[in-house]
Amino acid sequence: MMVGKGVTDINIDIPTDAYDIGNGMPIFSAYLLAIVKDSTGKVIKVHKQRSHSPTANFIGLLLPLTWFNNTGNSYTVTNITSGTCSYKPALNAGNPNIGYPANNPGVGNLGPMNYLVMIQVGSGSQSNSYSATGLAAPISNGSGSGQLIYNAVNSPAGVVVSGSSAYFVISQSYTNQSGGTINITEVGIVLSLTLVQAKSNPYTNCGNILVWYDVLSSPISVPNGGSVTIYYTFTVNP
Repeated sequence: MMVGKGVTDINIDIPTDAYDIGNGMPIFSAYLLAIVKDSTGKVIKVHKQRSHSPTANFIGLLLPLTWFNNTGNSYTVTNITSGTCSYKPALNAGNPNIGYPANNPGVGNLGPMNYLVMIQVGSGSQSNSYSATGLAAPISNGSGSGQLIYNAVNSPAGVVVSGSSAYFVISQSYTNQSGGTINITEVGIVLSLTLVQAKSNPYTNCGNILVWYDVLSSPISVPNGGSVTIYYTFTVNP
């Protein structure tokens, strides 16, 4: 047994290919970009920061089917209104699976599925983004005091491939007609989650789920009459 200083004196070189130099696996990066304009359309601020805050909901929904089969456990997601939904997928009938968007009328009487709901903005903050299930102080949609008008969210048309890189962008614009300046300090991506039972029509609407959450490194001030557009870019091998 080696103890004390002997442990630090082991003369073993680490092979070069053991270092993380980006050649062994794809590198994933996410960025948040916000462009603020005044009432005349002039750009008055550009804010960019690295985004690194998937929530527990996001991580849980990535669990492979084998995890549920091997453990026998379900996973509970919590929506932005604090409602919960139990998720335990399987291929046999009667088990819920994620209902992804489709161009057809949907499953049963569900109708077309809308997946990406919005990039929600707020005026609060949370220290533990992983456990966030909703924004601390969401800014509501409207033209009243303290509100922003949410324009339609722009879903990615597809994944753009350029050389060894691949990326997609989602974005949303907001207009300030509140009569005063609105300060944004937190941003989150909200998805609509519907669980559809395998080989049957019944479904469960889990509501709107926060899957990505960021506290801004500095507040974004949107003047009255102005606007802001927020872009999320997700890239492999940037």
